[in-house]
Amino acid sequence: MKYSNPVIKGFFPDPSVCCAEGKYYLVSSSFQYFPGVPLFESSDLVNWTQIGHVLTRKSQVMLEKINSSGGVFAPTIRYNNGRFYMVTTNDTTHENFYVYTDDIHGEWSDPVTVAQDGIDPSLYFEDGRTYFISNGSDDNGDHGVVQCEINIETGEKLSPSKCIWHGSGGRYLESPHMYKIDGKYYLMAAEGGTEYGHMITYCRSNSVWGPFENYPNNPVLTNRNKAPGIIQGIGHGDLIQDKNGGWHILSLGFRQIHMWLPYHHLGREVFLTSVKFGADGWFTAGTDGTTAAEYEIAGNFTQNEKKFYTFENTDWNIDWCFLRHPNMKNYELSDSKAVLHGTEISLDDVDSPTFVGIRQRDFDMEMSVNVSVNGGEGGVTVFMCESEHYDIALRKSENGFEAVLKLNIGDIKHIQNAVKISSGSAKLIIRSDSVNYNFYISENGKETHLGSGQSKYLSSEVSGGFTGVVLGLYAVGNNTAEFSELEINYN
Repeated sequence: MKYSNPVIKGFFPDPSVCCAEGKYYLVSSSFQYFPGVPLFESSDLVNWTQIGHVLTRKSQVMLEKINSSGGVFAPTIRYNNGRFYMVTTNDTTHENFYVYTDDIHGEWSDPVTVAQDGIDPSLYFEDGRTYFISNGSDDNGDHGVVQCEINIETGEKLSPSKCIWHGSGGRYLESPHMYKIDGKYYLMAAEGGTEYGHMITYCRSNSVWGPFENYPNNPVLTNRNKAPGIIQGIGHGDLIQDKNGGWHILSLGFRQIHMWLPYHHLGREVFLTSVKFGADGWFTAGTDGTTAAEYEIAGNFTQNEKKFYTFENTDWNIDWCFLRHPNMKNYELSDSKAVLHGTEISLDDVDSPTFVGIRQRDFDMEMSVNVSVNGGEGGVTVFMCESEHYDIALRKSENGFEAVLKLNIGDIKHIQNAVKISSGSAKLIIRSDSVNYNFYISENGKETHLGSGQSKYLSSEVSGGFTGVVLGLYAVGNNTAEFSELEINYN
């Protein structure tokens, strides 16, 4: 059957995948958002259902007042002897740690730390031994892909950390994963930076400790020269074999907003690319080494995509997220509405404002929600980070209530429009395409256009960092904001 990329849309970067008990499981980075590390399940590698998160307790991860794009980096998921492991980095505290569970639908353990340098850690299991792999510096200060053997029960190092590969020559060597295929050890990584020069490279060896021989035609997969093209940034991938024996790479990539506008704001998404092994044992990937928008995959199934989101058909514990560790006393979340109690912490603060968000999944979108406030400010934010976000809200003023559109870009905090309304209740509407967001208020059936904001100012190219747009409901100040009849439609 034919499928379209990306197979998981929106801000779900740095995918890692494993196969267990007849299913595939995938995790992605979450950075400053909580719960941490979204967890997906699939039976075919194309249709993915989010089943929860890995880091669901405050004790598992420190997120207090961390900067945007700090926190939880690049997880890896692996399955060994009936147990799932997720290993990751808290880049803010500079700790590599892993958690584990025997029930993929249940709770995960408290973290076990490993005293090895670097980020993007991975685990490789063989013959009762566990190897911990990351990119950083080894015990002698040599920088590259670094490996040690650990006690998987305690995280204790059982060998010195040793640099086993320096990469193929690209900058920002990251995302190392080890595989044993037909008696040889394959080490796959990413280089070039998670930007337009991103690429996947690999090497192989007869020993888990090397020496490793570079694939002669590195990079094996990249869209860095695929222009003009919407799909860019392909890299940071994990190799997986399907049930029919075929091989694939699940990688991150992003869609730029227009063929001639190199900006992306939906975040880094998940792409599926086919892999073929040659008679010499080297593998190739994709369409002449690039990831395309469509591919064929073995199997008799169809690709399903959710296009319509409401309070009723989403799960607060799965589909939604908070900024850092929330104070849950400020949230009343039910099947049909959200009641948020504001504080003095705002969306501009590196803290945890009263905010609950859902990732934007596609460019063309309409979002509407009924909002009621009794003071302060409450509304909807198109949120990239503290410095870049567009807010449409209701707020109480000296002369009653008003609807306001605020455009926040860097150090510019601009009120684009403010109109008086008859009460503290109205419908807020956001309509977007790839280039613009348009903001409306509807009161008594009459729509008023408050203004627009360009998507490129919420992009990684402008804002920096590694996240993507999250559509957030928020409340600020001495205020209770009630949200009902949410609808998000993707065209």
